[in-house]
Amino acid sequence: MKLLVFGQTGQLAQELIRRAPAGVLVQALGRDLADLANPEACAEAIRTTDADAIINAAAWTAVDKAEAEEDAATVVNGAAPTAMALAAAARGLPFLHVSTDYVFDGAGTHAFTTDHPVAPLGAYGRSKLAGEQGVRAAGGNHLILRTSWVFSVHGANFVKTMLRLGATRESLTVVADQIGGPTPAADIADALFAAAMQMRLGKEGGTYHFAGAPDASWAEFARAIMAGAGLACDIRDIPSTDYPTPAKRPLNSRLDCSALQRDFGIARPDWRAGLTSVLDELKGGK
Repeated sequence: MKLLVFGQTGQLAQELIRRAPAGVLVQALGRDLADLANPEACAEAIRTTDADAIINAAAWTAVDKAEAEEDAATVVNGAAPTAMALAAAARGLPFLHVSTDYVFDGAGTHAFTTDHPVAPLGAYGRSKLAGEQGVRAAGGNHLILRTSWVFSVHGANFVKTMLRLGATRESLTVVADQIGGPTPAADIADALFAAAMQMRLGKEGGTYHFAGAPDASWAEFARAIMAGAGLACDIRDIPSTDYPTPAKRPLNSRLDCSALQRDFGIARPDWRAGLTSVLDELKGGK
């Protein structure tokens, strides 16, 4: 099976490139070949590909910056995936697209089901919702995979930030009232591979959730990072109101992932195991 992947340097794209199973060829397109700021170029790449399925692993992920540049974020997160999905549908190719818990308002304490009403709090969530709507409207066989709190050995993410700060400080304050599922990018890649293989054989997609278990607060996640890395940095809990940001973050990012296991046999990953793997790799790379 050959997969055309949009994205080359992001956390998920890098894991897709390096974790391709035997018999799976990944062609990853960087911005030089398929810039999501140019949706037509992305569509053209699909029109001319010989791939068996398409994965969009690229996105505008600068949540706060999106507040000031919503139009640009919406082109990347909304118009580009829509153009991709239309081109994939026209060729009968499965299209897999990664979305986010930010399409919800973060209210309550229960895990959001896939059919829960969407109500984004900010520009980033609205841009990602536009992408979801466009992918569904395209009419092809698609899979929208909502995930949360992605981390890996690549790029900038919460784990690497905590390691950098924890190495030089005795204590850090971290928000404790935002709850979600930290998700290793490696596990997202594996889930996409498994789903793509099934969809290539005729399995129908849909909208699904995939996030690490167990649910935790950012502060709890930070403490696990410090413990795993052997750092003595003390994590002190604070409310979100003590850490204002341009974009409002959802307090509840819990995702009900049962549908993905039921329909595709893909279970929630244990983020603690993923964290151990990331920390081991980062330590080995020093």
